[in-house]
Amino acid sequence: MLARIWSASLIGIDAVKVGVEVDIAGGLPGIVVVGLPDIAVQESKERVKAALKNAGYAFPMRRIVINLTPADLRKEGPSFDLPVSIGILAASEQVNAQLLEDYLFLGEVSLDGGLRSVAGVLAIAAAAQRLGIKGLVVPADNAREAAVVKGLTVYGFKHVSEVADFLNEPERYEPLQVDGLAELTRSHFCGLDLKDVKGQAHARRALEVAAAGGHNLIFVGPPGSGKTMLARRLPGILPPLSFSEALEVTQIHSVAGLLKDRGSLVSDRPFRSPHHSASGPSLVGGGSFPRPGEISLAHRGVLFLDELTEFKRDVLEFLRQPLEDGHVTISRTRQSVSFPAQFTLVASTNPCPCGYFGDTIQPCTCKPKAREQYWARLSGPLMDRIDLQVAVNRLKPEEITQQPIGEDSVSVRKRVQVARDRARTRFQNDTPRCNSDMQSSHLRQWCLLDNATRTLLEGAIRKLGLSARATDRILKVARTIADLAGDENLQTHHVAEAVQYRTIDRMQ
Repeated sequence: MLARIWSASLIGIDAVKVGVEVDIAGGLPGIVVVGLPDIAVQESKERVKAALKNAGYAFPMRRIVINLTPADLRKEGPSFDLPVSIGILAASEQVNAQLLEDYLFLGEVSLDGGLRSVAGVLAIAAAAQRLGIKGLVVPADNAREAAVVKGLTVYGFKHVSEVADFLNEPERYEPLQVDGLAELTRSHFCGLDLKDVKGQAHARRALEVAAAGGHNLIFVGPPGSGKTMLARRLPGILPPLSFSEALEVTQIHSVAGLLKDRGSLVSDRPFRSPHHSASGPSLVGGGSFPRPGEISLAHRGVLFLDELTEFKRDVLEFLRQPLEDGHVTISRTRQSVSFPAQFTLVASTNPCPCGYFGDTIQPCTCKPKAREQYWARLSGPLMDRIDLQVAVNRLKPEEITQQPIGEDSVSVRKRVQVARDRARTRFQNDTPRCNSDMQSSHLRQWCLLDNATRTLLEGAIRKLGLSARATDRILKVARTIADLAGDENLQTHHVAEAVQYRTIDRMQ
């Protein structure tokens, strides 16, 4: 007797439909799983057997063959427990098999028949919606997560017996309804506020420009000058996630198993801050069967690298291609997957090994050769990709002792939103998401220079030794500064301000 039930398997952050075929025939009792199962799928045989017995069902004491199709696709994880369980019940005629073709089944089964949540349900739900699947049957803890996808019928259950009852009498159950957009609009960012930052007007301005244009940013200054404090306030001035962006971010976090509140979209822009001892694969993703790394978990948000010069140089070089392309492709012998990685890079570092080069109070004790070797840890191509390079100086004594309240994040965020809306109107249906995504054709169209501005830029290129990429990024930053000012055309002072953000990229 044969039963076929549908499930799904993850490849990167996408999912493919997997068929679970269960055949019960005569012969010595036993269970055989074929179709490239990993250890977790192989172990499901014992979990399913104990679960069905403890749930009160008769387990067939015959030869059971479970085939996972397509046979050349690696299947991993405990999410196949539920489809295998239902497949055995359907093949032994203990449940009605009429609805098995319409739904995808996912879930881990405990020994008492209870259903446990699994990772990646949102990604599978999104794939099911694209494939025209009617709905999903998942553990109750995953139901709200899957129901966020529009046009999909989702049922959540806590026990195998409830799934069996649903298949036998589906009219008794109602699908779960979740309005993801309403939940997203109800959320409010409650992170760190810019009003707590004392002084540092120049750095605050750079932070606003970075948020408005999606530009990469590095703070350089002595210890205690506020570099990390400023960087951690960037998410608070970024515009809120749109529904499509929130769905992307939540999908990545679902695949990584990092959803804290299952059933609701990630409403705040991600802020990831890996330690400087992080390896290259931990940043870009990896593994025999690749999983997203820090740069993908920071998608649509901020990747903060504190003490940038303490990272290994070869690890930092992993960032060059994702910073340019907005995605990262990881190739392995058996498969190649692509993860989105459109993030804003924010970094901080000291100006020298002792940290006090250029400080007005504490003298630097480093030799010129030591400073040169220190900055050699950051390659020229990587620094070219950092649009805003800002010196953060020590606060004055009066700035430390006084308690002035600066401009709050809400006010800055409103200006950032207006600038981004202006850029979005300019791009219309074109590919750029914000000014940092502009290509050469966009620069020729929207960054026209008059004679005085062109002369200023050419002088900066000669004096600073800027590359063509760095020059393009100056124009992108100038376009953002013009958007913040509400100007349609680039003017000389826009480019002049953008140029001053490149003055430390040759610092030694």
